[in-house]
Amino acid sequence: MEEALAALPDPVLVLTESGRYAAIFGGQDRDHYHDGSCLVDFSLYDVLPPARADWFLAEIRATLAADCLRIVEYELAAADVAGVDPSEGPAAPIRFEGRVQPLRSLVNGERAVLWLASNITSRHEMEQRLRRLSETDELTGFPNRRRLMAALNEALVQYETHDSRIALLLLDIDHFKTINDRYGHPVGDAVICAISSACGARIKRRDLFARLGGEEFATVLYDITAVQALTVAERLRKTVAEVCFEAKPGETPGVTVSIGVSVAGPNRRRSHDLLSQADAALYIAKTGGRNRVVLAEDCH
Repeated sequence: MEEALAALPDPVLVLTESGRYAAIFGGQDRDHYHDGSCLVDFSLYDVLPPARADWFLAEIRATLAADCLRIVEYELAAADVAGVDPSEGPAAPIRFEGRVQPLRSLVNGERAVLWLASNITSRHEMEQRLRRLSETDELTGFPNRRRLMAALNEALVQYETHDSRIALLLLDIDHFKTINDRYGHPVGDAVICAISSACGARIKRRDLFARLGGEEFATVLYDITAVQALTVAERLRKTVAEVCFEAKPGETPGVTVSIGVSVAGPNRRRSHDLLSQADAALYIAKTGGRNRVVLAEDCH
């Protein structure tokens, strides 16, 4: 039985309710795991930073309280665990999937769990890459509509909880069809990329600039008033007007954008509300002469 347990490809830990390592089996592949056998008979608090030990102990007790299998994900590096030799195992932190199952019998007089720790680093990294690809505009490399909507919805949830201030800017390139028709789609793509780079460089790091599709862009601004949002929008409008691109040798036409601004408020707490109001303001900017910034009505 001991030989069978030692041959398990993934490490299996027996952890007691007080947070003590009662036994550790398997996980001998040093390309994927470190040797944790030295941890037996030590407490989580002997070998881990307090915050990490707190987390593991909470998961152990939650599993015992639920009395069923629980699955958790976490990241841990050898440097985080006192006594483990970092040179014998992966150099980078490992992403683990922990399958935590209550044991029916007491271990050293305590309730305990069996904790199977599987290295899912490669899978996690692939998932992260796929997620980034799904949220990135292929042409510009900036976030796309999916990423913007996720950020906006998340911000609005926090708005309802913490009463923070959020603004949405919708930008549309003026006469973009004329640019495509006169100079061709490659030039149109170059204009989109140039505007994205110029605007992305002009907003704060925390704020989000995205391409919604075609010639339309959007920006989510955090912790900002309506007046400040208008100032940012004007700065972006002027920035775009200064963008230079060569359509043909010796021909460098200008390009402008119209911008609609909407700010979250008591009657504008859903992403749909912000989008529709900003879109209405954008329409006014376009029909009112273009190369303008318009604030949605009843913003304060």
